[in-house]
Amino acid sequence: ADQEDVEGSGQAATGTTDAMRATRLREIRSDILSNLGRHALSIEGVASRHGISPGYVRQLFAAQGTTFSKFVLEQRLNAARTMLDDRRFADRSIAAIAFEAGFGDLPSFNRIFRRRFGMRPSEARDGAGKEDQIRHGRSE
Repeated sequence: ADQEDVEGSGQAATGTTDAMRATRLREIRSDILSNLGRHALSIEGVASRHGISPGYVRQLFAAQGTTFSKFVLEQRLNAARTMLDDRRFADRSIAAIAFEAGFGDLPSFNRIFRRRFGMRPSEARDGAGKEDQIRHGRSE
């Protein structure tokens, strides 16, 4: 009977483990978003705050088909893009927005932003017209 109980609980344990991993990943993503502007944001720091190993953090992201670094980069790019599109940030320089989003240097930010969005940060700030053209496959 003991063996049956162990075997019978295997699926429930796997489901619980999956749920625990999903919860842990949500917590880690939330932590990253809360600390996005910190230039020193690292997998080691996040892992330490959650009492887990950096390797486990890597495993959680790998199970989602991404990496810690890719997730952080994408979130920083999205944060910068949101600020560039938001008139409330119009008084801030592009450099200030890049640093606030967590980028350490402006040339790297400009290059990565252009690769991701197909335009320079200054073009993104110029208005939604260019964004609509790019989204609809039209160029000037």
